[in-house]
Amino acid sequence: MADGYETDGLCELVDDIVRRLLNDSAHDRCVRQRFDRELWHVLDHAGLTKLTSEFGARPVELAVVLYALARHAAVVPLAETDMLAGWLAREAGYQPPDGPLTIAIVDGDELGARIKGAAVDVPWTREAGAVVLAVRTPGRSHVAIVSNDEVDTEEGHNLAGEPRNTLKFDLPAERFVEVSAAAGEELARRGAWARCVQIVGALDAAAEHSFAHTRARVQFGRTLNSFQSVQHSLAAMVGEIERSRAVVALAVAAATDFGFAAQRTRYATALAKVVLGQTVSAVTTRAHQLHGAIGVTIEHPLWRFTMRAQSWVGEYGSAAHYARQLGGMVLDAANPWDIVLSGQAVNRRRQQI
Repeated sequence: MADGYETDGLCELVDDIVRRLLNDSAHDRCVRQRFDRELWHVLDHAGLTKLTSEFGARPVELAVVLYALARHAAVVPLAETDMLAGWLAREAGYQPPDGPLTIAIVDGDELGARIKGAAVDVPWTREAGAVVLAVRTPGRSHVAIVSNDEVDTEEGHNLAGEPRNTLKFDLPAERFVEVSAAAGEELARRGAWARCVQIVGALDAAAEHSFAHTRARVQFGRTLNSFQSVQHSLAAMVGEIERSRAVVALAVAAATDFGFAAQRTRYATALAKVVLGQTVSAVTTRAHQLHGAIGVTIEHPLWRFTMRAQSWVGEYGSAAHYARQLGGMVLDAANPWDIVLSGQAVNRRRQQI
């Protein structure tokens, strides 16, 4: 995903950190995943938890870190802290507090001098030092930074055991800062982009486990990978992953070269979400088929990657949502072929004026 950019040193650094310091909690044989504070501390000390929000790193550097952490099933909220909550807080004029952060995107109600709402599937609320609320009300977008004590929390988790809580809030309107609608749109795009990068890391790990299992497992006196049907299944899995990697690499390049607000990045991120919506199910299904019964047990590490990919693919917008977005781009374009070639086009309505 970082082809064409000089990121080899960063790749090695992150991989080394995760391999050496990945906390045993990442290997707990339980559904609920626990925040790895030791790993977070090391990443923070190395300056990797706020690469883009504080240190001016490009999206490609952040993609390298997100990919590596996902590939090792690291239990830390780096995407939420750096490119989502940290970025939005600064857009609203806040100085983000230290430590892990999380983001809650919600449609709220502005009732007199108060704003209230309920955000669902909010990641890492208990582990975060603060929650950045991104509240949409009719015609307006609001941002506030709140502590866990200021909201009511109903705990839950996704398929992979990562915290996904419901937050209910009722706060004075003066606690919020109004931001542009474009900032809210970019926030969702950033979240979708981050999850796409993480999914590729998880799918690569699932493939590695599948290759290792079929190479070691013996059936009828032969290793599984010597059977032609198994070889076909492995090849099909790799093909789907490389298809995913190609579109995510396009999204990474677009964000790095043009920024998250650019039309090219909007197109590339939407395309990545649509493609991953098709490939995640195919890859995870084949991975579990190749592992057989052991692949669905909590003792085997495969589920940490397949369940993360299945959970992440629907966050920050479904594949159907982004398919409609792509369709809208094509319909609005004076020449749809321009969308295919460059990810941007002259708007049809603008051209007619």
